[in-house]
Amino acid sequence: MKLLYRCCAGLDIHRDTVSACVRRRVRGSAEATIEEEVFGTFSQELERLRAWLKQHKVRQVAMESTGVYWIPVWNVLEGGSLILTLVNPATVRALQGQKTDRIDARRIAEYLQYGLLRGSFIPPKPIRQLRELTRMRVQIQQDRNRVINRIARLLETVNIKLASVASNIVGKSGRAMLRLLASGVGDAEQLAELALRKLRAKMPELILALDGRPDAHFCWMLSELLSKLEGLDTELAQLDAHLTDVAAPHADVLRRLATIPGVDLTTALVLVAEFGVDMTQFPTPGHLASWAGVCPGNAESAGKRFSGRTRKGDRYVRRILVQSAWAAARTKDCFLAALFFRIAQRRGLKKAAVAVAHRILIIAWHILAEGVEYRERGGDYFDRRHPERAARKLAKRLENIGFEVTLVRKKYAALRPPKPTVDPAECPRCARWGAPRCICLRKHKRKPAPAPK
Repeated sequence: MKLLYRCCAGLDIHRDTVSACVRRRVRGSAEATIEEEVFGTFSQELERLRAWLKQHKVRQVAMESTGVYWIPVWNVLEGGSLILTLVNPATVRALQGQKTDRIDARRIAEYLQYGLLRGSFIPPKPIRQLRELTRMRVQIQQDRNRVINRIARLLETVNIKLASVASNIVGKSGRAMLRLLASGVGDAEQLAELALRKLRAKMPELILALDGRPDAHFCWMLSELLSKLEGLDTELAQLDAHLTDVAAPHADVLRRLATIPGVDLTTALVLVAEFGVDMTQFPTPGHLASWAGVCPGNAESAGKRFSGRTRKGDRYVRRILVQSAWAAARTKDCFLAALFFRIAQRRGLKKAAVAVAHRILIIAWHILAEGVEYRERGGDYFDRRHPERAARKLAKRLENIGFEVTLVRKKYAALRPPKPTVDPAECPRCARWGAPRCICLRKHKRKPAPAPK
Protein backbone atom coordinates (compact mmCIF):
# COMPACT_ATOMS: atom_id res chain seq x y z
CA MET A 1 0.00 0.00 0.00
CA LYS A 2 1.33 3.42 -0.97
CA LEU A 3 2.49 5.64 1.88
CA LEU A 4 0.91 9.10 1.61
CA TYR A 5 2.37 10.92 4.64
CA ARG A 6 5.67 10.15 6.34
CA CYS A 7 4.53 11.72 9.63
CA CYS A 8 0.95 12.22 10.85
CA ALA A 9 -1.17 12.06 14.01
CA GLY A 10 -4.48 10.53 15.05
CA LEU A 11 -6.71 11.81 17.88
CA ASP A 12 -9.32 9.79 19.75
CA ILE A 13 -11.53 12.41 21.41
CA HIS A 14 -13.79 12.04 24.43
CA ARG A 15 -15.46 14.49 26.79
CA ASP A 16 -12.60 14.69 29.30
CA THR A 17 -9.57 13.19 27.50
CA VAL A 18 -7.87 13.18 24.12
CA SER A 19 -5.65 10.23 23.21
CA ALA A 20 -3.01 11.33 20.68
CA CYS A 21 -0.74 9.15 18.58
CA VAL A 22 2.05 10.37 16.28
CA ARG A 23 3.08 7.86 13.63
CA ARG A 24 6.38 8.44 11.80
CA ARG A 25 7.83 6.26 9.07
CA VAL A 26 11.54 5.48 9.54
CA ARG A 27 13.60 6.35 6.49
CA GLY A 28 14.90 3.29 4.66
CA SER A 29 12.65 0.95 6.65
CA ALA A 30 9.12 -0.42 6.37
CA GLU A 31 8.45 0.05 10.08
CA ALA A 32 7.04 3.10 11.85
CA THR A 33 7.75 4.66 15.23
CA ILE A 34 4.86 5.62 17.49
CA GLU A 35 4.63 8.38 20.10
CA GLU A 36 1.56 8.43 22.36
CA GLU A 37 0.20 10.74 25.02
CA VAL A 38 -3.08 11.56 26.75
CA PHE A 39 -4.29 15.16 27.17
CA GLY A 40 -7.21 16.81 28.91
CA THR A 41 -9.89 18.81 27.15
CA PHE A 42 -9.52 22.15 28.94
CA SER A 43 -8.14 24.96 26.81
CA GLN A 44 -4.74 24.87 28.56
CA GLU A 45 -4.41 21.13 27.90
CA LEU A 46 -5.41 21.55 24.27
CA GLU A 47 -2.76 24.24 23.86
CA ARG A 48 -0.27 21.73 25.25
CA LEU A 49 -1.53 19.21 22.68
CA ARG A 50 -0.89 21.75 19.92
CA ALA A 51 2.66 22.38 21.18
CA TRP A 52 3.26 18.61 21.41
CA LEU A 53 2.21 18.13 17.79
CA LYS A 54 4.42 21.03 16.72
CA GLN A 55 7.33 19.55 18.66
CA HIS A 56 6.98 16.30 16.69
CA LYS A 57 6.77 18.27 13.41
CA VAL A 58 3.31 16.98 12.59
CA ARG A 59 1.26 18.65 9.87
CA GLN A 60 -1.49 16.09 9.11
CA VAL A 61 -3.95 15.41 11.96
CA ALA A 62 -7.11 13.27 11.85
CA MET A 63 -9.83 13.04 14.49
CA GLU A 64 -13.25 11.45 14.92
CA SER A 65 -16.42 13.53 14.96
CA THR A 66 -17.48 12.44 18.45
CA GLY A 67 -20.67 14.34 19.30
CA VAL A 68 -19.74 17.97 19.97
CA TYR A 69 -16.53 17.07 21.82
CA TRP A 70 -14.40 17.46 18.68
CA ILE A 71 -15.32 21.15 18.34
CA PRO A 72 -13.10 22.46 21.21
CA VAL A 73 -10.15 20.51 19.82
CA TRP A 74 -10.82 21.84 16.32
CA ASN A 75 -11.08 25.42 17.63
CA VAL A 76 -7.62 25.24 19.22
CA LEU A 77 -5.82 23.40 16.41
CA GLU A 78 -7.47 25.32 13.56
CA GLY A 79 -5.76 28.26 11.91
CA GLY A 80 -2.11 27.20 12.22
CA SER A 81 0.19 25.04 10.16
CA LEU A 82 -1.82 21.89 10.96
CA ILE A 83 -3.99 20.34 8.26
CA LEU A 84 -7.01 18.89 10.06
CA THR A 85 -9.22 16.05 8.87
CA LEU A 86 -12.53 15.22 10.55
CA VAL A 87 -13.71 11.67 9.82
CA ASN A 88 -16.91 9.76 10.36
CA PRO A 89 -16.51 7.25 13.25
CA ALA A 90 -18.16 4.58 11.09
CA THR A 91 -15.18 4.60 8.72
CA VAL A 92 -12.66 3.86 11.50
CA ARG A 93 -14.68 1.35 13.48
CA ALA A 94 -12.62 -0.95 15.69
CA LEU A 95 -12.48 -4.72 15.37
CA GLN A 96 -14.22 -6.73 18.04
CA GLY A 97 -11.98 -7.23 21.07
CA GLN A 98 -9.53 -4.50 20.02
CA LYS A 99 -11.14 -1.34 21.40
CA THR A 100 -9.20 1.02 23.62
CA ASP A 101 -8.51 4.73 23.34
CA ARG A 102 -4.85 4.21 22.45
CA ILE A 103 -5.64 1.56 19.83
CA ASP A 104 -8.24 3.87 18.29
CA ALA A 105 -5.72 6.72 18.05
CA ARG A 106 -3.15 4.39 16.45
CA ARG A 107 -5.66 3.10 13.93
CA ILE A 108 -6.74 6.64 12.94
CA ALA A 109 -3.10 7.68 12.47
CA GLU A 110 -2.35 4.57 10.38
CA TYR A 111 -5.39 5.05 8.16
CA LEU A 112 -4.43 8.69 7.63
CA GLN A 113 -0.83 7.81 6.79
CA TYR A 114 -1.93 5.53 3.97
CA GLY A 115 -4.64 7.88 2.67
CA LEU A 116 -7.60 5.68 3.65
CA LEU A 117 -9.62 8.45 5.33
CA ARG A 118 -12.10 10.76 3.68
CA GLY A 119 -12.58 14.01 5.57
CA SER A 120 -15.93 15.59 6.35
CA PHE A 121 -16.81 19.01 4.96
CA ILE A 122 -16.11 21.72 7.54
CA PRO A 123 -16.97 25.24 6.30
CA PRO A 124 -15.02 28.31 7.43
CA LYS A 125 -15.82 29.89 10.78
CA PRO A 126 -18.16 32.69 9.50
CA ILE A 127 -20.27 30.10 7.68
CA ARG A 128 -20.28 27.86 10.77
CA GLN A 129 -21.58 30.76 12.87
CA LEU A 130 -24.27 31.48 10.30
CA ARG A 131 -25.16 27.77 10.35
CA GLU A 132 -25.64 27.86 14.12
CA LEU A 133 -28.03 30.79 13.77
CA THR A 134 -30.14 29.15 11.07
CA ARG A 135 -30.33 25.91 13.04
CA MET A 136 -31.39 27.87 16.11
CA ARG A 137 -34.14 29.39 13.98
CA VAL A 138 -35.33 25.90 13.00
CA GLN A 139 -35.50 24.90 16.67
CA ILE A 140 -37.47 28.05 17.62
CA GLN A 141 -39.86 27.46 14.73
CA GLN A 142 -40.38 23.86 15.84
CA ASP A 143 -41.09 25.00 19.41
CA ARG A 144 -43.56 27.51 18.01
CA ASN A 145 -45.34 24.81 15.99
CA ARG A 146 -45.58 22.61 19.07
CA VAL A 147 -47.22 25.43 21.05
CA ILE A 148 -49.71 26.05 18.22
CA ASN A 149 -50.59 22.34 18.15
CA ARG A 150 -51.12 22.37 21.91
CA ILE A 151 -53.47 25.36 21.55
CA ALA A 152 -55.45 23.50 18.86
CA ARG A 153 -55.69 20.43 21.09
CA LEU A 154 -56.77 22.55 24.07
CA LEU A 155 -59.57 24.12 22.01
CA GLU A 156 -60.84 20.69 21.03
CA THR A 157 -61.07 19.62 24.68
CA VAL A 158 -63.69 22.34 25.36
CA ASN A 159 -65.73 21.75 22.16
CA ILE A 160 -64.34 24.77 20.29
CA LYS A 161 -63.79 23.78 16.62
CA LEU A 162 -61.97 26.88 15.41
CA ALA A 163 -59.49 24.83 13.36
CA SER A 164 -62.40 23.39 11.31
CA VAL A 165 -63.29 26.86 10.00
CA ALA A 166 -60.09 28.94 10.13
CA SER A 167 -57.03 27.65 8.27
CA ASN A 168 -54.71 29.52 10.68
CA ILE A 169 -55.91 29.62 14.27
CA VAL A 170 -53.09 31.97 15.32
CA GLY A 171 -53.54 34.51 12.54
CA LYS A 172 -54.73 38.05 13.19
CA SER A 173 -58.36 37.03 13.62
CA GLY A 174 -57.53 33.86 15.55
CA ARG A 175 -55.20 35.66 17.98
CA ALA A 176 -57.91 38.20 18.81
CA MET A 177 -60.44 35.42 19.46
CA LEU A 178 -57.98 33.42 21.59
CA ARG A 179 -57.11 36.45 23.74
CA LEU A 180 -60.78 37.14 24.33
CA LEU A 181 -61.34 33.48 25.20
CA ALA A 182 -58.41 33.57 27.65
CA SER A 183 -59.93 36.61 29.37
CA GLY A 184 -63.05 34.58 30.18
CA VAL A 185 -65.45 35.64 27.39
CA GLY A 186 -67.24 32.63 25.95
CA ASP A 187 -70.05 34.18 23.89
CA ALA A 188 -69.77 32.74 20.36
CA GLU A 189 -71.30 35.73 18.56
CA GLN A 190 -69.04 38.20 20.36
CA LEU A 191 -66.01 36.11 19.49
CA ALA A 192 -67.06 35.73 15.84
CA GLU A 193 -67.30 39.51 15.44
CA LEU A 194 -63.49 39.65 15.66
CA ALA A 195 -63.17 37.87 12.31
CA LEU A 196 -61.49 39.85 9.52
CA ARG A 197 -61.54 39.78 5.72
CA LYS A 198 -62.30 36.37 4.16
CA LEU A 199 -63.13 34.79 7.51
CA ARG A 200 -66.20 37.03 7.84
CA ALA A 201 -67.76 35.18 4.92
CA LYS A 202 -67.87 32.09 7.16
CA MET A 203 -69.70 33.84 9.97
CA PRO A 204 -72.50 31.22 10.46
CA GLU A 205 -70.01 28.33 10.60
CA LEU A 206 -67.70 30.39 12.82
CA ILE A 207 -70.44 31.03 15.38
CA LEU A 208 -71.20 27.31 15.53
CA ALA A 209 -67.49 26.45 15.85
CA LEU A 210 -66.95 28.91 18.73
CA ASP A 211 -69.92 27.63 20.75
CA GLY A 212 -67.97 25.57 23.30
CA ARG A 213 -67.74 24.83 27.01
CA PRO A 214 -64.79 26.92 28.30
CA ASP A 215 -64.07 27.02 32.04
CA ALA A 216 -61.54 28.67 34.38
CA HIS A 217 -58.94 25.91 33.90
CA PHE A 218 -59.16 26.31 30.13
CA CYS A 219 -58.72 30.09 30.36
CA TRP A 220 -55.59 29.73 32.51
CA MET A 221 -54.06 27.13 30.21
CA LEU A 222 -54.84 29.18 27.12
CA SER A 223 -53.33 32.35 28.58
CA GLU A 224 -50.11 30.48 29.42
CA LEU A 225 -49.82 29.01 25.94
CA LEU A 226 -50.48 32.41 24.35
CA SER A 227 -47.71 33.93 26.49
CA LYS A 228 -45.30 31.21 25.30
CA LEU A 229 -46.32 31.80 21.71
CA GLU A 230 -45.78 35.55 21.95
CA GLY A 231 -42.38 35.00 23.57
CA LEU A 232 -41.34 32.66 20.75
CA ASP A 233 -42.58 35.17 18.17
CA THR A 234 -40.40 37.83 19.78
CA GLU A 235 -37.36 35.50 19.78
CA LEU A 236 -37.97 34.66 16.12
CA ALA A 237 -38.22 38.32 15.12
CA GLN A 238 -35.00 39.19 16.97
CA LEU A 239 -33.16 36.25 15.43
CA ASP A 240 -34.36 37.19 11.94
CA ALA A 241 -33.08 40.74 12.43
CA HIS A 242 -29.70 39.42 13.57
CA LEU A 243 -29.56 36.96 10.66
CA THR A 244 -30.17 39.83 8.23
CA ASP A 245 -27.15 41.67 9.62
CA VAL A 246 -24.88 38.61 9.64
CA ALA A 247 -25.87 37.56 6.11
CA ALA A 248 -25.40 41.05 4.63
CA PRO A 249 -22.08 40.12 2.88
CA HIS A 250 -23.92 37.37 0.97
CA ALA A 251 -26.86 39.54 -0.15
CA ASP A 252 -26.18 39.11 -3.88
CA VAL A 253 -25.80 35.33 -3.56
CA LEU A 254 -29.04 35.10 -1.59
CA ARG A 255 -30.85 37.18 -4.20
CA ARG A 256 -29.67 34.93 -7.04
CA LEU A 257 -30.60 31.76 -5.15
CA ALA A 258 -34.05 33.17 -4.42
CA THR A 259 -34.76 33.34 -8.17
CA ILE A 260 -35.20 29.54 -8.16
CA PRO A 261 -38.93 28.65 -8.01
CA GLY A 262 -39.88 27.47 -4.53
CA VAL A 263 -36.79 29.03 -2.92
CA ASP A 264 -37.31 32.15 -0.82
CA LEU A 265 -34.75 34.19 1.09
CA THR A 266 -35.07 32.01 4.21
CA THR A 267 -34.39 28.87 2.18
CA ALA A 268 -31.47 30.53 0.40
CA LEU A 269 -30.04 31.57 3.76
CA VAL A 270 -30.21 27.98 5.03
CA LEU A 271 -28.43 26.69 1.91
CA VAL A 272 -25.63 29.25 2.24
CA ALA A 273 -25.29 28.52 5.95
CA GLU A 274 -25.03 24.76 5.43
CA PHE A 275 -22.52 24.49 2.58
CA GLY A 276 -21.25 28.04 2.09
CA VAL A 277 -20.62 29.93 -1.12
CA ASP A 278 -17.28 28.36 -2.14
CA MET A 279 -17.97 25.35 -4.32
CA THR A 280 -14.34 24.23 -4.59
CA GLN A 281 -15.11 21.68 -1.87
CA PHE A 282 -17.65 20.08 -4.25
CA PRO A 283 -16.05 19.60 -7.71
CA THR A 284 -19.35 18.66 -9.37
CA PRO A 285 -23.07 19.03 -8.55
CA GLY A 286 -23.14 15.27 -7.90
CA HIS A 287 -20.66 15.64 -5.04
CA LEU A 288 -22.89 18.25 -3.39
CA ALA A 289 -26.04 16.16 -3.91
CA SER A 290 -24.32 13.10 -2.43
CA TRP A 291 -23.17 15.11 0.60
CA ALA A 292 -26.67 16.47 1.16
CA GLY A 293 -28.27 13.02 0.77
CA VAL A 294 -30.74 13.88 -2.01
CA CYS A 295 -29.35 11.63 -4.75
CA PRO A 296 -30.17 7.94 -5.38
CA GLY A 297 -28.20 5.44 -3.36
CA ASN A 298 -25.75 2.93 -4.81
CA ALA A 299 -26.47 -0.72 -3.95
CA GLU A 300 -25.40 -3.25 -6.55
CA SER A 301 -24.06 -6.79 -6.34
CA ALA A 302 -23.60 -9.58 -8.89
CA GLY A 303 -24.92 -7.33 -11.64
CA LYS A 304 -28.19 -6.71 -9.79
CA ARG A 305 -29.21 -3.26 -8.61
CA PHE A 306 -30.92 -3.24 -5.24
CA SER A 307 -32.56 -0.40 -3.33
CA GLY A 308 -31.84 3.13 -4.56
CA ARG A 309 -32.74 4.60 -1.18
CA THR A 310 -31.04 7.91 -0.45
CA ARG A 311 -28.26 8.00 2.12
CA LYS A 312 -28.23 10.00 5.30
CA GLY A 313 -26.95 13.48 4.58
CA ASP A 314 -27.39 16.96 5.99
CA ARG A 315 -30.92 16.79 7.39
CA TYR A 316 -31.32 20.56 7.47
CA VAL A 317 -30.51 20.87 3.76
CA ARG A 318 -32.64 17.87 2.87
CA ARG A 319 -35.69 19.14 4.78
CA ILE A 320 -35.56 22.66 3.35
CA LEU A 321 -35.02 21.35 -0.19
CA VAL A 322 -37.99 18.98 -0.02
CA GLN A 323 -40.16 21.82 1.30
CA SER A 324 -38.98 23.97 -1.60
CA ALA A 325 -39.79 21.13 -4.01
CA TRP A 326 -43.40 21.01 -2.82
CA ALA A 327 -43.63 24.79 -3.19
CA ALA A 328 -42.16 24.64 -6.71
CA ALA A 329 -44.71 21.96 -7.65
CA ARG A 330 -47.48 24.52 -7.03
CA THR A 331 -45.84 27.20 -9.20
CA LYS A 332 -47.53 27.92 -12.54
CA ASP A 333 -45.66 27.64 -15.84
CA CYS A 334 -42.52 26.35 -14.13
CA PHE A 335 -39.97 23.80 -15.31
CA LEU A 336 -39.62 22.33 -11.81
CA ALA A 337 -43.40 21.85 -11.57
CA ALA A 338 -43.38 20.05 -14.93
CA LEU A 339 -40.53 17.86 -13.72
CA PHE A 340 -42.41 17.10 -10.49
CA PHE A 341 -45.58 15.86 -12.21
CA ARG A 342 -43.59 14.08 -14.91
CA ILE A 343 -41.92 11.93 -12.24
CA ALA A 344 -44.97 11.74 -9.95
CA GLN A 345 -47.10 9.95 -12.55
CA ARG A 346 -44.55 7.13 -12.67
CA ARG A 347 -42.91 7.03 -9.23
CA GLY A 348 -45.30 8.77 -6.84
CA LEU A 349 -45.43 12.18 -5.16
CA LYS A 350 -42.79 11.62 -2.49
CA LYS A 351 -40.14 10.37 -4.88
CA ALA A 352 -40.97 13.23 -7.20
CA ALA A 353 -40.42 15.70 -4.36
CA VAL A 354 -36.98 14.24 -3.64
CA ALA A 355 -36.11 14.32 -7.35
CA VAL A 356 -37.08 17.99 -7.62
CA ALA A 357 -35.11 18.71 -4.43
CA HIS A 358 -32.12 17.09 -6.15
CA ARG A 359 -32.60 19.32 -9.19
CA ILE A 360 -32.93 22.47 -7.04
CA LEU A 361 -29.61 21.65 -5.36
CA ILE A 362 -27.93 21.14 -8.75
CA ILE A 363 -29.24 24.53 -9.90
CA ALA A 364 -27.97 26.11 -6.67
CA TRP A 365 -24.51 24.63 -7.31
CA HIS A 366 -24.36 26.19 -10.77
CA ILE A 367 -25.53 29.56 -9.42
CA LEU A 368 -22.82 29.53 -6.74
CA ALA A 369 -20.03 28.03 -8.84
CA GLU A 370 -20.60 29.98 -12.04
CA GLY A 371 -22.02 33.23 -10.66
CA VAL A 372 -25.15 33.10 -12.84
CA GLU A 373 -28.86 33.55 -12.20
CA TYR A 374 -31.66 31.04 -12.66
CA ARG A 375 -33.11 30.94 -16.18
CA GLU A 376 -36.64 29.57 -16.42
CA ARG A 377 -37.20 26.94 -19.12
CA GLY A 378 -40.98 27.05 -18.87
CA GLY A 379 -43.63 24.54 -17.93
CA ASP A 380 -43.80 23.24 -21.52
CA TYR A 381 -40.09 22.42 -21.68
CA PHE A 382 -40.58 18.68 -22.07
CA ASP A 383 -43.26 19.20 -24.75
CA ARG A 384 -40.93 21.50 -26.71
CA ARG A 385 -38.05 19.11 -26.27
CA HIS A 386 -39.87 16.24 -28.01
CA PRO A 387 -42.99 17.72 -29.67
CA GLU A 388 -43.81 14.60 -31.71
CA ARG A 389 -43.65 12.40 -28.64
CA ALA A 390 -45.92 14.78 -26.70
CA ALA A 391 -48.39 14.88 -29.57
CA ARG A 392 -48.55 11.08 -29.77
CA LYS A 393 -49.04 10.82 -26.04
CA LEU A 394 -51.89 13.34 -26.00
CA ALA A 395 -53.52 11.73 -29.03
CA LYS A 396 -53.40 8.34 -27.34
CA ARG A 397 -55.14 9.76 -24.27
CA LEU A 398 -57.92 11.17 -26.46
CA GLU A 399 -58.32 7.85 -28.26
CA ASN A 400 -58.60 6.05 -24.92
CA ILE A 401 -61.69 8.09 -24.05
CA GLY A 402 -63.37 7.54 -27.42
CA PHE A 403 -62.17 10.28 -29.76
CA GLU A 404 -60.69 9.84 -33.21
CA VAL A 405 -57.59 11.97 -33.61
CA THR A 406 -55.77 13.14 -36.73
CA LEU A 407 -52.48 14.95 -36.18
CA VAL A 408 -51.58 17.77 -38.58
CA ARG A 409 -48.49 19.90 -37.92
CA LYS A 410 -49.15 23.65 -38.14
CA LYS A 411 -46.50 25.66 -39.94
CA TYR A 412 -46.12 28.42 -37.41
CA ALA A 413 -42.83 30.21 -36.93
CA ALA A 414 -43.04 29.44 -33.21
CA LEU A 415 -42.96 25.71 -33.95
CA ARG A 416 -39.92 25.90 -36.20
CA PRO A 417 -36.56 25.07 -34.66
CA PRO A 418 -34.65 28.16 -33.53
CA LYS A 419 -31.65 29.42 -35.40
CA PRO A 420 -28.48 27.72 -34.24
CA THR A 421 -26.20 29.76 -31.99
CA VAL A 422 -23.50 27.07 -31.86
CA ASP A 423 -21.34 26.01 -34.76
CA PRO A 424 -22.98 22.82 -36.19
CA ALA A 425 -19.59 21.38 -36.96
CA GLU A 426 -18.67 21.67 -33.31
CA CYS A 427 -21.85 20.21 -31.82
CA PRO A 428 -24.84 19.49 -34.11
CA ARG A 429 -27.11 18.60 -31.21
CA CYS A 430 -26.66 21.88 -29.34
CA ALA A 431 -26.95 23.81 -32.61
CA ARG A 432 -30.25 22.08 -33.40
CA TRP A 433 -31.71 23.07 -30.04
CA GLY A 434 -30.42 26.62 -30.14
CA ALA A 435 -28.19 26.42 -27.08
CA PRO A 436 -26.09 29.57 -26.55
CA ARG A 437 -23.08 27.36 -25.81
CA CYS A 438 -22.22 23.71 -26.14
CA ILE A 439 -23.38 21.69 -23.16
CA CYS A 440 -22.10 18.36 -24.47
CA LEU A 441 -18.54 19.57 -24.72
CA ARG A 442 -18.64 20.71 -21.13
CA LYS A 443 -19.86 17.36 -19.86
CA HIS A 444 -18.01 15.03 -22.23
CA LYS A 445 -14.63 15.67 -23.78
CA ARG A 446 -15.02 15.18 -27.50
CA LYS A 447 -12.21 13.90 -29.60
CA PRO A 448 -11.02 16.33 -32.28
CA ALA A 449 -12.29 15.64 -35.77
CA PRO A 450 -9.82 13.71 -37.94
CA ALA A 451 -7.93 15.72 -40.49
CA PRO A 452 -9.17 15.30 -44.10
CA LYS A 453 -7.06 12.98 -46.20
